[in-house]
Amino acid sequence: MNDLQQGRHDLPKLMFCMLFILIMMITSFWVIQPFIMDLAWAVMVVIATWPLLIKLQILLWGRRSLAVIIMTLLLILFFVIPIALLVNSLLANSAPLIAWASSPANMHFPAMEWLNAVPLVGGKVYNSWHSLIAGGGNEILAKLRPYVGETATWFVAQAAHLGRFVVHLTLMVLFSILFYFHGERVAQGIRRFAVRLADKKGDSTVVLAAQAIRAVALGVVVTALIQAILGGIALAIAGIPYVTLLTVLMFILCVAQLGPLLVLIPAIIWLYWSGDPIWGSLLLVWSCILGTFDAVLRPALIRKGADLPMILILFGVIGGLLSLGMIGLFIGPVVLAVSYRLLSAWIDERVKS
Repeated sequence: MNDLQQGRHDLPKLMFCMLFILIMMITSFWVIQPFIMDLAWAVMVVIATWPLLIKLQILLWGRRSLAVIIMTLLLILFFVIPIALLVNSLLANSAPLIAWASSPANMHFPAMEWLNAVPLVGGKVYNSWHSLIAGGGNEILAKLRPYVGETATWFVAQAAHLGRFVVHLTLMVLFSILFYFHGERVAQGIRRFAVRLADKKGDSTVVLAAQAIRAVALGVVVTALIQAILGGIALAIAGIPYVTLLTVLMFILCVAQLGPLLVLIPAIIWLYWSGDPIWGSLLLVWSCILGTFDAVLRPALIRKGADLPMILILFGVIGGLLSLGMIGLFIGPVVLAVSYRLLSAWIDERVKS
């Protein structure tokens, strides 16, 4: 009996056990640390697209392998290939882009002769425009030219980071394949671990986290992807250069809830600037439609998930991008969304009790 009580209160033994467990946890984290972001990204993708996988499996006579092959092809089509094309476009067009931005011939005010054809106010606007140019407008552009060239050089230099991002995309696809095949087993393990930590509350916490992930994926990422694709098609039809780069920039801005107009409006100004008012007017009309498109689509996609404040998504995108790079663009809002949902559930539970 005394030996049993002594074993229970053996402080050095308890400390060594805790130290051993801590060392094993740190070592395990150190080993998998290069893949944590890719694993987290794969988990988010699989959770968001799991209902689609199940529907495909039902349509394909219950064959999980065929459904996984189709989902893998969709991931490659919508994630890996566009980013690879972006990197290739940046590397191929880097020299012409820097040369164009630094060339004095490209940094001057246009004549805008087409303004004379505009009824009523065209002549007055044309005269005012040339008065502005005569008042020193081109001198201002000459002073801004070096900064424009440096900015273009900085953006092109980010191609190396985008190349690393392609590697993360590839690992994300590989991990997603594994999770697609063994999703039920992984989900059961996570829920059992959560129940072991916090009983039934742990299981409900896992469900809330999954809802938050799906809400971000459907209500934010899918909406931004559709807006960026439609905006990119419009830019390509209107003849805007560097469409691939501008489309990706539109996607980032749409995820950040800033909308596509920050790219479309300068494109409209450029069309008028270069003397193409017809395409400029058409792009203006399309931009007005596309700018309000998310107000209709996002609520329709997000209602199956969690209702999240847009300021939360904005902080998640910007903070994730600054702290984790390009991959943080997706992980940042998800982490904040999950934390927000869990905190809200905890507060509501305390208030009700």
